Amino acid sequence: MKALLALTCAGQFMVLLDNTIVGAALPDMQQRLHTGLTGLQWIVDAYVLLVAMLLLSGGVFADRFGRRRVFLAGVVVLTAASVVCALAPSIGWLIAGRVLQGVGAAALSPASLALLTAAYPVPGERVRAIGLWAGFSGLGLAAGPLVGGMLVESFGWPAIFLVNVPIGAVLLLAGLRVLKESRNPGAPPIDVPGTVLSAAGVGAVTYGLIEGGSRGWTSPLILGSFTAGLVLLAAFVVVEARVPTPMLPLRLFRQRLFTVSNTAMVVVGFALMGSSFFFSQFFVYVQDTSILVAGLRTLPVSLAMVIVSPYAGRLAARYGFRVVVSIGLALAGLGLLALGFVHADTGYGNVWWRLAVAGIGFALTMSPLTGAAIQAVSPQEGGLASGVSSTTRQIGAVLGVAVLGAIVHMQESGGASFESGLNNAFLAAGAVTLACSMFTGLWLTAARTPRGARAEQSGGQAVSERPLTAPPSRLTSPSLSDCCDTWDR
Repeated sequence: MKALLALTCAGQFMVLLDNTIVGAALPDMQQRLHTGLTGLQWIVDAYVLLVAMLLLSGGVFADRFGRRRVFLAGVVVLTAASVVCALAPSIGWLIAGRVLQGVGAAALSPASLALLTAAYPVPGERVRAIGLWAGFSGLGLAAGPLVGGMLVESFGWPAIFLVNVPIGAVLLLAGLRVLKESRNPGAPPIDVPGTVLSAAGVGAVTYGLIEGGSRGWTSPLILGSFTAGLVLLAAFVVVEARVPTPMLPLRLFRQRLFTVSNTAMVVVGFALMGSSFFFSQFFVYVQDTSILVAGLRTLPVSLAMVIVSPYAGRLAARYGFRVVVSIGLALAGLGLLALGFVHADTGYGNVWWRLAVAGIGFALTMSPLTGAAIQAVSPQEGGLASGVSSTTRQIGAVLGVAVLGAIVHMQESGGASFESGLNNAFLAAGAVTLACSMFTGLWLTAARTPRGARAEQSGGQAVSERPLTAPPSRLTSPSLSDCCDTWDR
């Protein structure tokens, strides 16, 4: 059992490491691959987009076709894709490798949690196991900037992908010996039309946002991309309303708590990933540090999140979702606004605390927002609600990299400096986050309904105003932040 726990933790560590390690290598990629800001955006978003669009289906796929099989397949794909990335001779090959990495991560991550929950059927043991899974694998968040900076400084950017090879090899060999197959015979069928339409729609919008700065916002290609994206997303909504087992049941959004929490989660992903995309670039290009020093200087964000996240669920249980989330978003917004006034000659002693404030704020929001989404649905749909929360955060991350990158690109096209563009991007992210804090302060509560209706909505159980821990029924992949409220218990 301990071997299985170690394997699943290492698998999720691998996924989370790829979320943060690339940021440290972006300056070196830009120089060696002779690419611009648009290319860097695609390097990040190609991975995040595939994870966002396939995460919900990945959990169902593991339940339906075998959790061990999907876990090992995810390891193989992610490892092989990492080799493709490391050997990429051009930006196009690197982006293709990142797409494959996203496919592998979307299979590996939910399968790792599915294996864990199946191996620990007793609720108390399962909670402790998920806590260890979240805590250990979450070290990937903090390790990414430091490990990435060291590897890039010593060997160049391909090394950040090659580090996955020994991890993947160990996982594959050990998994073949240790893991036992399990599946859920009652798992719903995979919603292929919904998955394809959502990926194509979000992808088309993302293409327009990333390429609009260089190709022109009024060019036929960009306008066509936005139009196609909106049409595809509209078709997705129509399909999800008609299919018997949708990947995203639209009825969940009739609950105000569910809708508001997921809207806020989009903003969290937008501001966090969109701003962190520029952290290393700021230190390297604006403050003229080495890549290793830049990686070290970004640590306050991830360390603050790792330290504070375990307490977020506890605070939400005591003070309620609305208070903790609104304060967290306000802190994150203020931290990002403060970063908008940092310049080339600003000493690091006056920079690190701004990063830390933003990290503390984001740490206070993610676990309670997931808890609020779970609270809004019946206990049998807790796993699905957690998966939707992870997906909305990833969608926000895709849009954050695209939109904030577009802001920087437009500033530079207008003759402004890269530093000025970054300032405006941080200010925009901070303003959106602060606005969201007011939004959650007003609306992050369950709509008042008659007691009988509330009992009926939750399968005969009245909806509480406090977070609860619901066992995943449709096993999807919550990240570190999603599991922190469980970790506390």
